[in-house]
Order: sequence, then C-alpha cells, then structure tokens
Amino acid sequence: VQLQAWGGLVQAGGSLRLSCVASGRTFSSLALGWFRQTPGKEREAVSCISSSAGTIYYADSVKGRFTISGDNAKNTVYLQMNSLKPEDTAVYYCAARVPSFKLDSSREYDYWGQGTLVTVSS
Repeated sequence: VQLQAWGGLVQAGGSLRLSCVASGRTFSSLALGWFRQTPGKEREAVSCISSSAGTIYYADSVKGRFTISGDNAKNTVYLQMNSLKPEDTAVYYCAARVPSFKLDSSREYDYWGQGTLVTVSS
C-alpha cells in the first residue's frame, strides 16, 4: 500500500482539506487514519476510519471541527478541517492498517505516507 497526502497553509479560523490516496489496496479493505506530530511530541491519532468495521475515531481536540470521509471509487480518504487553530499546526500523516474496531494506536498501522505539513497562522 502506498499513501500520498497533501497539506497546506491556512489562517486561524480557516479550513483545509487533506487528501490521501491509497494505491495497491481498495479503500474498503483498509482502515485509514490521520495522525499528526509536532517536534518533541509523540505522534497522535487525529481521526481514523474503518468502513468495513463501521468505526470512526476522532481525538477530543478535533471533535466538532474535523470530519473524516472516504471515496471508495477513488481509494481516497479525506480529512476536512474547519475552525483551524494554531495548535493544529503539525506534520500530518496518512496511515493504513487492516480493518479494526480500535483505530487510534499508531503502532497498529502498517503503512505510512510521507507526511505533509499543515501550518495554521494566527
């Protein structure tokens, strides 16, 4: 499985949509997650989805602001980020694993994208 993701720069209060294309496996056969990391901190789960397991995870810090979704036809997972805050600034990673009911552990993910920087300016 190969993953590619794209981020960007946005002002606080703005919106940004991250996209991640999974090649090599179908979207429905995977659980896909978005993680983020800032210098000196551990990688944390932001939002994850396992369509076959019917499970979606959101970190408390993003609930109500971020929405994860997938497009089976395009093998793509999206993370719509609204009401962005400077503390959302991080390198965001797309990751994939086998379907599961528990999605927030980065150690359980087998495939990782290269990471994309999201910068939220104040």
